[in-house]
Amino acid sequence: MTLKNTPQRYGAVAQLLHWTVVVLILVQFFLANKAENTPLPAKIGVLAQHKSVGLTIFALAVLRLLWRLANPVPPLPADIPRWQRIGAHISHYALYSLILITPLLGWMMSSARNFPVSWFGLFTLPDLIQPDRAKYDTFHLLHMILARTMACIALLHAAAALKHHFFDKDNVLRRMLPMKLK
Repeated sequence: MTLKNTPQRYGAVAQLLHWTVVVLILVQFFLANKAENTPLPAKIGVLAQHKSVGLTIFALAVLRLLWRLANPVPPLPADIPRWQRIGAHISHYALYSLILITPLLGWMMSSARNFPVSWFGLFTLPDLIQPDRAKYDTFHLLHMILARTMACIALLHAAAALKHHFFDKDNVLRRMLPMKLK
C-alpha cells in the first residue's frame, strides 16, 4: 500500500488518520458518558482525559484536511447516482466541520468556566474567553448537540459505506480499509 491516495483507494496516511479519529471519537463518547456518572473529584480526571483526546482529534483533523488538500481523494464509482454523490459530499463536509468545531466549543466551554484545558498534562492551553457562567451553559449545550449530531452523521456515513459494500457490491468501503475485503 502506498502512503498517498491513488485513483483506486485512499493511501496509508489517509486511512491511518481516518481510523484513528474514528476510534478517538468513540473514546470521547465513552469518556463523556463516564464523566456524567462519576462523582467529584474523580470526574475532573475523566474530563481532563476527554479534553486531551478532544485536542488530539482536533489536531488530527487539521492534519487530515491538509493531507486531503495535498492528496486528491479517489473518485466515487461512476455509476453512483447524483443524489448519493451530493449526500456523500454533504456528510463529509458536515463531519469535518463538526470534528473541528466540537472540540473548539469544548475549549470555549472550559474557558467560560475557568477550567484549564491541558493536553495530557504536558501543557495547558490559554483560555479563549473570559469566565462567564451563561456562556458556559450555552457552549455546553452546543457542544452536546454537535457531538450528538456528529454521532448521527457518522452512523449514517458508516451505514452508507456498508450499503455500498454489501448491497451495491462496489469498492467504496474497500477504498478506506487497510486490509483487503471481498
